Amino acid sequence: MLSIGFRTLELKKLYPLAISRGTMASSENLFVTVSDGEHVGIGELSPATGSVWTAERGKAQLEEFTILDNPHDNYAAMRAAAIDPPAIAALDCALWDLLAKRAGLPLYELLGLPRRSVPTSVTIGINPPEVTRERVPDILRRTHAKCLKIKLGSPQGREHDQAHFTAAAEAAAPFNVALRVDANGGWTPAETLMMDTWLAERGVEFIEQPLAAGYEADLPKLAACRLPIYLDESCKFASDIPAWASLVDGINLKLMKCGGITEAVRIVAAARAFGLKTMIGCMSESSIAIAAGASIGALFDYIDLDSHLNLDPDPATGAENHDGTILPAILPGHGGHLKN
Repeated sequence: MLSIGFRTLELKKLYPLAISRGTMASSENLFVTVSDGEHVGIGELSPATGSVWTAERGKAQLEEFTILDNPHDNYAAMRAAAIDPPAIAALDCALWDLLAKRAGLPLYELLGLPRRSVPTSVTIGINPPEVTRERVPDILRRTHAKCLKIKLGSPQGREHDQAHFTAAAEAAAPFNVALRVDANGGWTPAETLMMDTWLAERGVEFIEQPLAAGYEADLPKLAACRLPIYLDESCKFASDIPAWASLVDGINLKLMKCGGITEAVRIVAAARAFGLKTMIGCMSESSIAIAAGASIGALFDYIDLDSHLNLDPDPATGAENHDGTILPAILPGHGGHLKN
């Protein structure tokens, strides 16, 4: 018989993160534990900016749910019960953590994966150019990052996007990092085509989620884009992929968005079947959820697991930064642990 426990913590960000939909300076995250009396697994719920998927709501949903021991069966039952994806993710990751601890194996080994990854990008939110110029060097020095993701889609328009990008690129130039951009659905098709040309001339690797979720019917209008297009908010579950797979180059999955490791592995399989590149991102997680994501890091072409690097402080350990690459601790389970 499994027992469940809850703990809610406020996680404060070192730098507030502004995206096209709003700004988040802190988040209330729910930590979920599952115990079999001998081993304890832990997972985490982290809300997205402007989302109704809160810690309080997720806790209420999970308190009414009867846990199943098998993660696959449990995931299907949670989806059938219409539980919020971040709450599903918290329990799903806790169950996988528990299963690996029972086996005495790191989760990546239990899943048949190597402890391998690629460098993570670190993120600079939408800011006035003078703020961007100040923050980017600090972020890159602290994290030893090799890739910088620049949030665009400013409500102030594309001129502000260009000024912010230019400030970020110039501040990052001494660090010789790769540049990526994420519009978080803040552009129209016409704006995307314009920004694509402008960004391609400045050495950007790819554009993430240029159009708002729900506007996937406009993706054919982006056929002339020079840069690869990745979808994030438009891709929640594996079943989303077939409808637009021929129109984009890759997907960015998030454990909080899909409901944890069980569905994340399915999304990767579906993406690969359609010839798409893969990325794993994050919301506002601590090292608990980041460790779970890092445990499947070997599956991805790109990694965006950096939220714990912008916490003041991170209440957990287990997602180790090895010169800009996030790897799980070599411990049974996913390796994430709350400090106290």
